[in-house]
Amino acid sequence: MTVREFKLPDVGEGLTEAEILKWYVAVGDTVSDGQAVCEVETAKAAVELPVPFDGVVRELRYPEGATVDVGEVIIAVETASPAGAAEPGAPASAPASEDEPEGRQAVLVGYGAAPSSTKRRPRKAQPAPAGARGEMNGHGPAAAQPAAPAPAPAPAAAPAVPHPAGRPLAKPPVRKLAKDLGVDLASIAPTGDGGTVTREDVHAAVAARTAAGAVAEAAPATPAAPAPVPVAGEGRPRETRIPVKGVRKATAQAMVASAFTAPHVTEFVTVDVTRTMKLVQKLKDDPDMAGLRVNPLLLVAKALLVAVKRNPGVNAAWDEERQEIVLKHYVNLGIAAATPRGLIVPNIKDADTKTLPELSAALSGLVATAREGRTAPADMQGGTITITNVGVFGIDTGTPILNPGESAILALGAIKLQPWVHKGKVKPRHVTTLGLSFDHRLVDGELGSKLLADVAAVLENPRRLITWA
Repeated sequence: MTVREFKLPDVGEGLTEAEILKWYVAVGDTVSDGQAVCEVETAKAAVELPVPFDGVVRELRYPEGATVDVGEVIIAVETASPAGAAEPGAPASAPASEDEPEGRQAVLVGYGAAPSSTKRRPRKAQPAPAGARGEMNGHGPAAAQPAAPAPAPAPAAAPAVPHPAGRPLAKPPVRKLAKDLGVDLASIAPTGDGGTVTREDVHAAVAARTAAGAVAEAAPATPAAPAPVPVAGEGRPRETRIPVKGVRKATAQAMVASAFTAPHVTEFVTVDVTRTMKLVQKLKDDPDMAGLRVNPLLLVAKALLVAVKRNPGVNAAWDEERQEIVLKHYVNLGIAAATPRGLIVPNIKDADTKTLPELSAALSGLVATAREGRTAPADMQGGTITITNVGVFGIDTGTPILNPGESAILALGAIKLQPWVHKGKVKPRHVTTLGLSFDHRLVDGELGSKLLADVAAVLENPRRLITWA
C-alpha cells in the first residue's frame, strides 16, 4: 500500500490557477481510475477533474472555495500499487523518477501543461479541510517532514435516504441545478434509471424543504417579548463585496488589455430587416430545418460569414511580438454568452464551412452548453471574429470591446417595428441597428465600412445569401 498524490493539472492553455468549487469525495471514500473527484473553475470554464488511479481517499489538501496553483497536490489516495508503478490510463502525476525531469506535472487528455516559465503571484495560505495533514505550509506538507501514518477514515454520516454507494449519480446539468438551489444530491432519493438523480428529484426535494419550512412557521411558538420595530434599512448591510475571480476576473483582465492595446473604432448602421424576419418565419416551417432553432441571430451570423468572405482582411490578428498581421483562412465565429459565472465567448470552429442547418445546430449547442457552465476551455480559444447580441436586452446597439486576439466584433441591437420609408411610403418595418468595432491597426475605415455595409445589405435583402455566397 502506498499513498499517491494527484496534482492540479493545467486544464487550459497556460492557466496558472483554479478555484475548487466542490469536492465529490471525502476522506475514506473509495475512488477508481477516471472518476471525477472535484469540480474546479478556471479563468475559462468549470471543469470536473478525474483522478488517475484506484484507491481510498486519505487526504484533501484544500477546502471548497480555495484557489490553488497548477501543479499543487490537491488530493492524496492510498493505492495498492507501488508509488513508482504506472497504472493503466494514468497521466504523469506520480512523483518524478531519477530519469524524469523534476517538476513534471499531471495533465488531462487533450490539454497541455503550463510552461515552466509561467510566473505565479504569491498567495496567502489556504486553510485545510478536516482530515487534512497537520504539517502545512499553505500549499502542501513540508518536504523535510517524514510521512505521517495515514489517518483512519472518519465515520461518514449515514445518508438520509437510500443511495448507491459512492458519489450520487447525476448528469452535469442536474448537479448545477442542485448546487444553485442549495440541495445536497446525497440527500435525494433517485428515481432515474440506474439510480440516477433527475431534475424532477431535485425540484421535489426543494418543494419538500419549502413545505417543511412553512409547517415550522405555522407551528405555535413560545410567547416572547415583542421585538422593537426596526427602522427602515436597519439590519441590512450597506455594502456587499463580491470576490473577483474565475471567469469574471479573466473577462475583466482581457477587456482592459484589449481596450488599452487595440485602437478601437466603432461604426453604426440602421437597417430594414423586414425581409430577414419573413425568411426566419419561412425557415421555421422548412422540413430541412425541422428540430433546429431558427432566429434572427442565425441569419445575422450567416450574413457576417458572407461579409467576411467578401472582405477577408477583417479576419485577421495583430502579432505584436513579430510585428505581423496574421490573416486567418478560416472563421471561428465567437458568440458572446452571459452565464451565471460571467461573460464568456465560445466559438464555432470553421463556421464558414457549415451549411445553415449545421450552423443552427452548432449555435444552439454552443449557447446551451455555455448556460449550463460546461463550456470546454478549447471551445473558447482560437476565435477570429465575434457577435454580441445586446438586442435580447432591448438595447438598440453598443460599442463592443474586441475579444483579445481578434480584429472585429459585431453588436446586434434590438429588432423593433418602426416607421420607415419603403418604396416612397412610410410604413411600419422591422428595423435594427448594427455596431461594428474593429482594430484600426489592421482594419482601416474603408475595410471596416465595407464589412458592415455588406452585413446590412444581406439582412436587408437575404437573397444575397445565395448570390454572394
